[in-house]
Amino acid sequence: MSYDAVLWLSFGGPEGPDDVMPFLENVTRGRGVPRERLEEVAQHYQHFGGVSPINELNRNAIAAVEKELRAQGLDLPVYFGNRNWEPMVEQTLAAMKADGVRRALVFPTSAYGGYSACRQYDEDIERARAAVGEGAPELVKLRQFFDHPLFVGTFADGLRAARDGLENARTVFCAHSVPVSADRAAGPPSEGGHRYSKQIAEAARLVAAEAGVETYDVVWQSRSGPPQVPWLEPDIVDHIDAIHADGARSVVVCPVGFVSDHLEVIWDLDNEAAERAAELGMGFARVATPGTDPRFAELVVELVREHVSGAPARKLSDFPAAGCTVNGAPCATACCEPAKRPATR
Repeated sequence: MSYDAVLWLSFGGPEGPDDVMPFLENVTRGRGVPRERLEEVAQHYQHFGGVSPINELNRNAIAAVEKELRAQGLDLPVYFGNRNWEPMVEQTLAAMKADGVRRALVFPTSAYGGYSACRQYDEDIERARAAVGEGAPELVKLRQFFDHPLFVGTFADGLRAARDGLENARTVFCAHSVPVSADRAAGPPSEGGHRYSKQIAEAARLVAAEAGVETYDVVWQSRSGPPQVPWLEPDIVDHIDAIHADGARSVVVCPVGFVSDHLEVIWDLDNEAAERAAELGMGFARVATPGTDPRFAELVVELVREHVSGAPARKLSDFPAAGCTVNGAPCATACCEPAKRPATR
């Protein structure tokens, strides 16, 4: 099967102070989040001048992928579309149609399964094609890659570098928390759910093994929503308190759940977690996310080649290579269905 392009599909982020509230309103649309909560989160963005790093990092990664595609003899332009901020995916897909693109591969900037990490990208694809209407390009979403050797290797090298020179350092792998109900629904019902947390745990195991780290923890960050709704725990800051009480002198945080430096990474880890460690007199280091590493562009092109030339899928675990779907169809019946969100008061 032939393809005309690649669509780089991401979350999006504000690129100036005036963008912040409209962006947050897009992120939380339909969820009943009160205005005061949005204003509280907006202050995190304003701390960085109202700019999230994600859009610039995506543009840099796209340039690296285009260069790698050309180096491998693949004439595929890479288009950039977002879920929550410009360039919006609906606009990007309309431009692709105008350029004559008939069939494209889609790279979502998430390595994992679950609703927010995978199925919501299916919904983005379906919504964008509906907005474009007749003649919308066919879109084939690439697979999840949390156990790809290049993804694991990049984090492992970063972990070794971050641990170097720290005394009695505890390694802590971190990912974005989700409601327990959402994790329970992650994956096909036949698998019993919890695909998201299982994949995070497996990625942590693979990275730790390659980095030669025997003892580590898996924790969560960036929870939101009403306090009566249970989310995956423990929280990273609470965990730093716990390991300090247990005698750890330093902590190395590896944001294994993230491809690039979202606002959550630079606020929740580089600010809140780092400040808590400093208050406790602990050494602190944070592993770099892989999106700026040259191997990440190689990874994306490998995923593309699986479709373009039938290249074998390189994986380090026996988890299913899930997420590869056409035109926004979910992986399986009832797979990763969104949990009903209670109204926030």
